[in-house]
Order: sequence, then structure tokens, then C-alpha cells
Amino acid sequence: MYTRLTAAAALLALSTGFAAAQNTTTTTTDKPAASGTATQAGKDLKEWQAAPLAKTSLAQAITTAEGKEAGGRAIDADFELADGKNPAHYSIKVVYPDGKLVEHGINADTGELYKSENQPIERYFTRLKPADFTNAKTSLKDALAIAEQKAGGGKAYEAEVEREGNAVEYEISVALPNGSKEIKVGPDGTAKAD
Repeated sequence: MYTRLTAAAALLALSTGFAAAQNTTTTTTDKPAASGTATQAGKDLKEWQAAPLAKTSLAQAITTAEGKEAGGRAIDADFELADGKNPAHYSIKVVYPDGKLVEHGINADTGELYKSENQPIERYFTRLKPADFTNAKTSLKDALAIAEQKAGGGKAYEAEVEREGNAVEYEISVALPNGSKEIKVGPDGTAKAD
């Protein structure tokens, strides 16, 4: 009888604790927490929700990646959530005048470069050449600022490059409090929302 009573009390305590835990987790919204870091954000958040928690902006990460070697120009950037091997980071692809493409990993919380890997440019861009990037009137960093302004604020967290006619065009994802907005920035710096 004593064993059954103890088991019943333990089960009641366990279910009460479980119910309390459920109540605290069901109050979570789609908005990121006000404090913390991008690495601590966890897998429950989407990239557009975790990116604003990063202490390093995408523009700062691009500056770090471009500064690794002379003449480099960032052409592609993605915010990536933390996983077992990497912290939350920006993956920045930088092309050099000689055609070399290097992917740099920049820690989203510290802003430090933590890895660099050479990549074959053909793997990513079949219609774009290094000269297309070096001759572009609008840089990726300029396109980020234009996109953030066009989106009405927010924080750019992803950028892709495409060829538009004979020039480079950027597609920028901007995290806003209620979602993500895609902005295209043309070679002349004009922006339009998707």
C-alpha cells in the first residue's frame, strides 16, 4: 500500500511538473527572444528570427571576409543557425580577380573568421564570371543597405547574386519583426520588393 501511495505521489508530482513545463513552452511566439545570441537561439527559431539576435551584422561579416585577401569582393552571403560543428554564422563567398572563390565562415556573435575553404566558382555560378563582380557598380554591402532601407528597417541576413542581362543583380532577404521580405537590388542600385 505504501509503495502504491509513493508511486501515485511521484506520478502526480511528475504530471504537475510536466503540465507547468508545457504551459511555459506554449507561450512561445514566432518572435525571437529579446536577449541572447544567435548561437543560443536554438533550432526552434527560423533563420529570419535568429539573425536579428546576431551581434555581428551581415555587412560587418562581409567586411571581415573581404579583408582576408586583397581584391576580394563578396558575392553571396547566408546566415546559418548553429549546429553540432559550427556556431551561428555567416557563410560569405568572396571572389578574387584571378577567379578564385573562397567561402569564409564568420561567427555571427563574435564577428571572427573561423574557417575558409576554396571553392570552384563553376560549382556556384555558371553564367557569372569574376569580372562581372569586380565591374559591378553596386557592391553586395551597398545592396544590403539599400535593401534594408527599402524593407523599412530590419536586418539583412541572406544575399544571393544573379545575372541580370550583362550585369549583376542581388536578391536580399531582410528579417522583419513579423517575417522576412525579399528585395532585389539592380546593378544601378535600384530596389524592388518581390
